[in-house]
Amino acid sequence: MSRQVRVGIDVGGTHTKAVAIDNDTYEIIGIGSVKTTHDHEDGVSAGVVEAFKKCLTDNNIEPDEVSFIAHSTTQATNALLEGDVAVTGVIGMGNSFLAKRQSKIDDIVLDETGKRKISTHNTYIPLKKYNQSEARKAMEALQGQGAEVIVASKAFGVDDGTEEREIAELGKELGVEVSQASDISKMYGLSKRTRTAVINASILPKMFETADSTESSVRQAGIKVPLMIMRGDGGVMDIDEMRKRPVLTMLSGPAASTVGALMYLRASNAIFFEVGGTSTDIGVIKNGRPMIDYSIVGGHKTLISSLDVHVSGVAGGSMVRANNREVVAVGPRSAHIAHLDYAAFADPADIVNPKVVRIQPMQDDPSDYIAIESSNGKRFAITVTCAANALKIVKETDYSYGNYEAAHKAIKALADELGKTVEQVATEIMDRASDVVIKVINHLAEKHKVERDQISLVGGGGGASSLLPYTAKRMGLNYDIAENAEVISSIGVALAMVRDVVERVIPSPTPADLDDIRNEAIQSATKSGASPDTIEVQMEIDAQTNKVRAIATGSTEVRTTDLSAKVDEAEAREIAAQSMQLPANTLTLAAKNNFFFVFTAMKGEKSEVRVVDNKGFIKVQRGDGEAEVTTVGGVRSVVDKFWEDLAVYKSDIKLAPDIYLCIGAKVVDYTGMLDLAQLNMVMDTELMQHGGREEVILMGARNNI
Repeated sequence: MSRQVRVGIDVGGTHTKAVAIDNDTYEIIGIGSVKTTHDHEDGVSAGVVEAFKKCLTDNNIEPDEVSFIAHSTTQATNALLEGDVAVTGVIGMGNSFLAKRQSKIDDIVLDETGKRKISTHNTYIPLKKYNQSEARKAMEALQGQGAEVIVASKAFGVDDGTEEREIAELGKELGVEVSQASDISKMYGLSKRTRTAVINASILPKMFETADSTESSVRQAGIKVPLMIMRGDGGVMDIDEMRKRPVLTMLSGPAASTVGALMYLRASNAIFFEVGGTSTDIGVIKNGRPMIDYSIVGGHKTLISSLDVHVSGVAGGSMVRANNREVVAVGPRSAHIAHLDYAAFADPADIVNPKVVRIQPMQDDPSDYIAIESSNGKRFAITVTCAANALKIVKETDYSYGNYEAAHKAIKALADELGKTVEQVATEIMDRASDVVIKVINHLAEKHKVERDQISLVGGGGGASSLLPYTAKRMGLNYDIAENAEVISSIGVALAMVRDVVERVIPSPTPADLDDIRNEAIQSATKSGASPDTIEVQMEIDAQTNKVRAIATGSTEVRTTDLSAKVDEAEAREIAAQSMQLPANTLTLAAKNNFFFVFTAMKGEKSEVRVVDNKGFIKVQRGDGEAEVTTVGGVRSVVDKFWEDLAVYKSDIKLAPDIYLCIGAKVVDYTGMLDLAQLNMVMDTELMQHGGREEVILMGARNNI
């Protein structure tokens, strides 16, 4: 049998990179990189195909060996950033004045100038007057006003979307694309749901072009497996599903890098950042899961789930700003935008009698960005990478490694003007750059309640070695840089799983409600390309908002294998000990099964808990908790005990503990549950699929944050 190869392709701002990974060993067996084809008539999809073909050809990989192919796409994000969107008509439907008002969507402004926007036209059909004739008249009227695509949005359409579906069928007759609001999101909230559907509809024409040209080219290359597209929440979906819901691909680039860190680096609790030339994407991985939030477009929250990734305007190529006394800022302009080379990558012989010149890279930029001009007329930028090389932070094997002499000569020109040493100025540059990312790191750690002593920094991207070690040292944190940092996003695409999320607002959900939403998530993941027998569903209830979420993940037809050889108890103990920062012999093996080892250890007055799976991933990492082995039938009594014993009382507030369940090969995370009855009901949706005598491991952890 021939080998099976997974191919992931990431479309970056400068380069499009394809990575081929052996599906059995998860070794990288090929890389293909080309310049991103922004100006090609087929757009960035041309580069996707070029990188793919180069990866296969250069590494002697046959097309019929490819068992999985996926790519991230910047098209949705770029279309919105550049205003390359279609005029959108909205057909609102309901039985009240409130529904009429909430389904009316004004133009959605996409930038600060107001020049880029999604233009909208609105009409409304009272449900008592609704029929297909009225729907046709409404659609034709909107087209007459210039609408190129249509949104059908009905009040409570998530409960009964009949009219939305009828309008979509009518759209096929009239040759116009229709987005059904309840197809994009199952959440209540008519305004948000309709606005999200408008954003989706506005990019349909652009995304159709990309999907059609990419799929056609991949088929011509001899690839027969479905082409998958990266979603902003870290999963992938079939290209046919992307044609219906392209808005889900927003922020798929940052998502790809975080998935790469999660899967390839075995990052369990980490702040991950991918450092490029212009910006740094920063996200959170907690207990082996990337943190999710709703995307914001035009200043409004949408109902589009994506990885909670913050983009900071400082990176390896960020230029320095200085007055006549000190470095005042770093970024957001990069050397690339200013059309300047980094001084660190220059030939020292080209930096002759350098002098400082202050420039304005773009109109409306401050005019205190620093460039170095040599007596031969050549100009270079002083960047974060230059400062890191001048301080000898960057290792020779790192992607950001440059020429120390060139970096030193360039920064000395600025240092002389400021009356300081090269080391002082280079340190100021690194301080100003790391200030920006430290602020984001602290915000994300607080937002997602990541315990400070458990944070490690994990870096990817070509500029990681310039910024990450210095930031980690200032914060007193451990760090790790991906072995293949410059292609970590492509690795993430190659290893991504099919993912779909169904959300509903259900006050006091019943077991039948939970079963319905669970089955709906399974069906959605299957439509997105997952093989039904691989799908796992995690249920979540937010008691404060009455939000019920079912997260379904699964693999494509070719089932994924272990990412690495299995670890034994001694190796798992070392992994847990390193995480706890304790000697391995002080850890107690509290529980184990065929898939997990659970270790505990006292650290001060608190009991640390680590769950390590047999592949070496830390799946649960808590600073104050307990673990206990029981059976499916005994789960409730143990949970009841944890619920009381591990509760934290502050003033008149009771903070409920977080509960985790190891059952079979899964860890089910029930963090955030505020009501014991709801917790038991959600757990029952998982436990009912198992026999009462099956052994399980339960963990509980206090919420001390």
